[in-house]
Amino acid sequence: MQISRWLAALLFCLLAATAVLAEDNGAADRTIVVGGDRNYPPYEFLDADGQPAGFNVELTRAIAEVMGMDLEIRLGPWGEMRQGLASGKIDILQGMAWTRERTREVDFSTPHAKVHQSIWIRKGSTVRSLQDLAGHEVIVMRGSVMHDYILQRPKLKVRLRLVATLEDALRSLSAGVADAALVAKLPGEYLIQKDGLDNITPIAKPLVAQDYGYAVKKGNVDLLARFNEGLVLLNKSGRYRPIYEKWLGVLPRPGIALSQIVQIGAIVLLPLLLILGLTVFWSRTLKRQVALRTLDLEQEVAKNRQAFRELEVRQQQLIQADKLSSLGILTSGVAHEINNPNGLILLNLPLLKKSWDDALRLLQEHYRLQGDFKLGWLNFSRMRHEIPQMLEEMQQGASRIKRIVEDLKDFTRQDSAELDEAVDLSQVAETALRLVDNSLKQATDHFRAELTPDMPRFRGNAQRIEQVLVNLLLNACHALKSRDEAIELRTGVQADGWLFLEVRDQGCGIAAAHLPKLTDPFFTTRREEGGTGLGLSVSAGIVQDHGGRLEFTSIVGHGTSVLLLLPAQGESS
Repeated sequence: MQISRWLAALLFCLLAATAVLAEDNGAADRTIVVGGDRNYPPYEFLDADGQPAGFNVELTRAIAEVMGMDLEIRLGPWGEMRQGLASGKIDILQGMAWTRERTREVDFSTPHAKVHQSIWIRKGSTVRSLQDLAGHEVIVMRGSVMHDYILQRPKLKVRLRLVATLEDALRSLSAGVADAALVAKLPGEYLIQKDGLDNITPIAKPLVAQDYGYAVKKGNVDLLARFNEGLVLLNKSGRYRPIYEKWLGVLPRPGIALSQIVQIGAIVLLPLLLILGLTVFWSRTLKRQVALRTLDLEQEVAKNRQAFRELEVRQQQLIQADKLSSLGILTSGVAHEINNPNGLILLNLPLLKKSWDDALRLLQEHYRLQGDFKLGWLNFSRMRHEIPQMLEEMQQGASRIKRIVEDLKDFTRQDSAELDEAVDLSQVAETALRLVDNSLKQATDHFRAELTPDMPRFRGNAQRIEQVLVNLLLNACHALKSRDEAIELRTGVQADGWLFLEVRDQGCGIAAAHLPKLTDPFFTTRREEGGTGLGLSVSAGIVQDHGGRLEFTSIVGHGTSVLLLLPAQGESS
């Protein structure tokens, strides 16, 4: 009788376990409803056929593919989507900006993008910052993160005008309604191009940068974990980057109209043709003159040639300046693209370190009881010492990448023409060395820097002097014929109080006849290697603006020395 009772109890437990497993499998296999905003390009929107499209949509479908999930994507008004998540009609939102207040209602995934919020104004407006909005009427989308943001700042006393979509906000602002609108920068750029709203623009400095990722109802950690795991798999497989670049790359700029091309061509070519025609006519007339006018003719032709030469120099300078400006924009965009994945590395490394520390106790106990074992391809007895070193090296490497990218962004950022900073020449040299470190390592095995600490300051612009130093160091690298030749950099103060920086190389040297021409526009001894002849010309102009000068000494076959002299604060040239 007792055996029968035990069998009945065992059968009941098996049936209960089967029911639980069936319920769990059913939850895992059911269709997941993913919600999003119907008009938030390029992140998520309905295309011309009414189908979901955008970065979030493509990323969500890729995660579903690698994780084997069935899902349905619904895009609608943002307020309805948030209510749907709260009521359970929506399982997960595929794009939501992180704020501390929102974490009370939802749980966020690892961010898959960064959203920069901006203040949008009509052209000519005096609004330049958040504080300038005090007392003004401001348009925000109902239920958006900027709606929450402005409500948390009652001291501003702004008058809110709520709209249903970001597009409505920008259209209203363009039509003269209210004084400003709070709209994310990238969606705003897409929407004003789509609607042709050319009288509104964002202020230059973003209002706030927010992490942007998936969001689930508070406590739904299982679903959130599946999407986090999917993001990791996409990153490791390399599929995330093409999706990111496709949707969140640089916006295409509208091309130049044919009428503009004709107008520009007329402005440039007609004066040239007119000058050329007058020159030809004048030359034929002079040929008929008597011998007494021959000298006058030669002088006039010489003047015209000089005018042509000066015009050509100005045109080439404009073309080169445009190229350098484009290079600066490209470099800033590349630096931004490097920062995103490097940020993930810096974010994940502390978690990996903590995970290793927690797991080490269990592995040590297993080692003590069972002896040595393989961890990866090597024995645990070796890996327990090397893994912390690897993690530390990765942390240092990622931090170095971040520092170099920040220096690169500072170097390419457009600077002010004002020369009113108190600048330490040695600190500027350190920044320039970080930027050209790779070029120096490739050029020579013998680089030495002697930077004097706590030097007197000079009055000027650090970024512009940094541009000069980068150019001098790269010229020194190009002058070397082998890695055995050396480059030296030193800073200091002369006896007369002037600050100096010297770059000396053991390269090929420069002929004495060429030394006076080094700072002439378009003069270069490296024309075959692609030299433009503008680097030292621009550098000399920058140094002159700072009241200083460049001095060159060189011996062919023995190297070149460039001395940069700047007056200390209080000194005059």
